[in-house]
Amino acid sequence: MNATVISLFLIIVGITLAITYFAAKRTNTASEFYTAGGGLTGWQNGLAIAGDYLSAASFLGIAGAIALFGFDGFFFSIGYLVAYLVVLFIVAEPLRNLGKYTLADMINARFQAKKVRGTAALSSITIVIFYMIAQLVGAGALIQLLFGIEYWMAVLLVGIMMTIYVIFGGMTATSWVQIIKAVLLMVGTVIISFLVFSRFDFNLFQMFSEMQSATPLGADYLNPGARYTVGLDTISLMIALVLGTAGLPHILMRFFTVRDAKTARSSVMWATWIVGIFYVLTIFLGFGAAAFVGREAIISENPAGNMAAPLLAQVLGGDLLFSFVAAVAFATILAVVAGLVLSGASAFAHDIYGQIIKKGKITEKEQMLAARYASLGVSIFSILLALFAQNLNVAFLVSLAFCVAASANLPVIIFTIYWKKFNTTGAMAGMLTGLISSLILVILSPNVFSPEGTAMITGDPIFPLTNPALVSVPLGFIGAVIGTLVSSKQEDTKKYAEVKVKADTGYRETL
Repeated sequence: MNATVISLFLIIVGITLAITYFAAKRTNTASEFYTAGGGLTGWQNGLAIAGDYLSAASFLGIAGAIALFGFDGFFFSIGYLVAYLVVLFIVAEPLRNLGKYTLADMINARFQAKKVRGTAALSSITIVIFYMIAQLVGAGALIQLLFGIEYWMAVLLVGIMMTIYVIFGGMTATSWVQIIKAVLLMVGTVIISFLVFSRFDFNLFQMFSEMQSATPLGADYLNPGARYTVGLDTISLMIALVLGTAGLPHILMRFFTVRDAKTARSSVMWATWIVGIFYVLTIFLGFGAAAFVGREAIISENPAGNMAAPLLAQVLGGDLLFSFVAAVAFATILAVVAGLVLSGASAFAHDIYGQIIKKGKITEKEQMLAARYASLGVSIFSILLALFAQNLNVAFLVSLAFCVAASANLPVIIFTIYWKKFNTTGAMAGMLTGLISSLILVILSPNVFSPEGTAMITGDPIFPLTNPALVSVPLGFIGAVIGTLVSSKQEDTKKYAEVKVKADTGYRETL
């Protein structure tokens, strides 16, 4: 443990706590807690979205995946980036125009039924838990590497800090932590990429040529198939990544932090540029780690490869760059988990407690108290689960969250906005089919069952794909369609017309 690492960590922690302190003074209402009062500008929210999206899976997981598996690791970068086109063209504007605090608010704009809201909240909480586990696993590995403390202590440390940010600072504190983290992450990534590129004499052709012999995989390192040997498994992963972003509750929630749909579009444009540049640079992170750190060193530090980027920084820039990158990675995790806790807490406090249990008859004080208790509950539950997932790659864990989001949330979002005959039964059927099928298939997959005993249970997997999106996403859409067609209940067509106008224009008056 060196003084530079400790100093940079303390600076990062000090800055984030100061932000939380000042944000707490401005967080007095539910709107301020959930959405920062809708006062963020396009560039601010764009940076915050990027800060929310560029998680431990991106910085730690993808760098490790590319370092260990080459081309197959880059699938994550491609999928995450292309996903923003789906968000931009299909989801962002209608969601901002119809919603208030949560995804359930948006769906409830058309179907004012408690069961629909409750199911949407359940789906959101499930996705948040999956995502949270990934971030906490990354945090545990990072802190364990830096300070030599036990994994469980590292996870607990991050869990306590993220809970403080959310409980006291709400969305305002979370947003500014994400903005600062996005800037620091891009700076760190650009510096490492520049240093890696300089090692290859700033020649792309030379870099790709040398990588053919830099790893035990040889020339296969630059070809697909090193990790995903089954074509359908690769397709399934890409479906989850490309479609999943549009159903992630903590990303969707960010569109409620701006004042109108125009600003929401601007937010996505800013985020897309930042995210796009970052994911291109992950090539340099992964190649650099493979060439200059080495496969054995990466695996010996963490079997899933999650420490590839910090180890590369140490090789290229010594303790100073290592400390900076580690501190940025820590800030990355804190920012993302704070957003996740907030979205999970809002699903429980606003949707389940405020709108279902209390039937909307809840004071600002009661809702704020419920949100803070819910934040504490989500944090504790996620920490407990993360303690048992230490050896799983964080990028892979996040891909499962994307799968659930694409299977359970996306079909209902699209049909709510664009299908006139869609009804309450269809919404329920779509969400439950997507949610249950994705969870069951994950349990039956090689993630849980492995003949070699490398997964949770020793045995042959019943479902062959590591990511079930290829099956569960179509099932989500099919469930929504069948539920709508077999239901005898016909929704009010005037209500759909009202929702359509609101979604397209943001006009809020009743027609």
